[in-house]
Amino acid sequence: MNWKAYFESRQINLQEAAALVKSGDRVVAAHACGSPEPLLEALVQRAGDLNQVEIVHMVSMGKSAYCNPENATSFRHNSLFAGGNTRAAIKEGRADYTPCFFSEIPWLFRNGTLPVDVAMITVTPPDKVGNVSLGVSVDYTRQAALSAKKVIGEVTPFMPRTFGSAFLHVTEIDHFVLSERRIIEMKMPEIGVIEKAIGSHAAKLIRDGDCLQLGIGAIPDAVLTFLDDKNDLGIHSEMISDGVMRLTETGVVTCRRKNLHNSKIIITFAMGTREFYNWLDNNSMIECYPVDYTNNPFIIAQNDNMVSINSAIAVDLLGQVAADSLGTHQFSGVGGQVDFVRGARRSKGGRSIIAMPSTASRGKVSRIVVNLDPGQAVTTSRNDVDYVVTEHGIAHLRGKTVRQRAEALIEIAAPEFQDALRESWRKSNQ
Repeated sequence: MNWKAYFESRQINLQEAAALVKSGDRVVAAHACGSPEPLLEALVQRAGDLNQVEIVHMVSMGKSAYCNPENATSFRHNSLFAGGNTRAAIKEGRADYTPCFFSEIPWLFRNGTLPVDVAMITVTPPDKVGNVSLGVSVDYTRQAALSAKKVIGEVTPFMPRTFGSAFLHVTEIDHFVLSERRIIEMKMPEIGVIEKAIGSHAAKLIRDGDCLQLGIGAIPDAVLTFLDDKNDLGIHSEMISDGVMRLTETGVVTCRRKNLHNSKIIITFAMGTREFYNWLDNNSMIECYPVDYTNNPFIIAQNDNMVSINSAIAVDLLGQVAADSLGTHQFSGVGGQVDFVRGARRSKGGRSIIAMPSTASRGKVSRIVVNLDPGQAVTTSRNDVDYVVTEHGIAHLRGKTVRQRAEALIEIAAPEFQDALRESWRKSNQ
């Protein structure tokens, strides 16, 4: 049977796809904007027929109705990175969180730590040789498909066709659901005065020819707005969005000085607007690889002058970074922060930046603290942190004593909290 006949013979509808899942199965869904929303919604419609189906993924950008209280006996979500639609279920005990580095998730599927019964993915229509592209979600999704007992692919022409290791052959997918759905978009975040100030400070640490990794949100996007005067920047990042598109089109990002994947933007997933997805589609400058490659610290370190930029919830005066939990409550996940902090640290000329507002709760709470809250997880250790940036300046921690670190961090705290931080630090070190 040739691939075209195989592809046509394996086409089913949403109800038939959902019926392939049985009670007790572990279902891995593609990540973020690559989530196969129609497949998941059809699965939720079968809730009354199912019991304890485990649904595994990182960030959910969809409805996540399987996390609703009324579906608690039918589905249990295993979160690898909590999001707005899944936090409540985790907090209330209707879902679980598994701590892990983003780079190690494919290994969990591959070695059987998390055996995959069903992988639900979103792909492009096949090309002339029968390959489909995973588009905006290669990350752990490719390995989930390779490891699964059953693979169900939603096929939509609105998934951008990306290159690198983004391809699967149709014969590696068991069933196909044809769709005309536009994939999930992520609106550009609002960049306020504080984010602009942080972006301005962080941009001072970036030099011509640097290779950048950027996290998600207003702060990384704010940094990009201050890079118009830079030259020949490169990108090796777990993700990109509209800001990188703009800098590439204006000639700031060229990747010409990269010593690994020269002249190529390297990512593992993408999130953005419709315009951004159109730019990604068939763009040979961009290559997508599985996350155990892009986020491998030893691969990252092969990029000279690697600069990682990530956010935090809080930083204590020892330099410990909490970026994924609020006290004992899971807020997000480790993601790729530690992967890139460590990769940048090993890079020749590399630097890592933790960038965050100095306060939370509309200025009522300092994000720079003497001690992290009880039960709050340390995401990045004090031994790994290089620079911490707030709207009030830059604290350089690498190679500094405990006392010097505390002094530097207090200097970039909100002025109204600095005296209390100094006094608390003094008392705790008597």
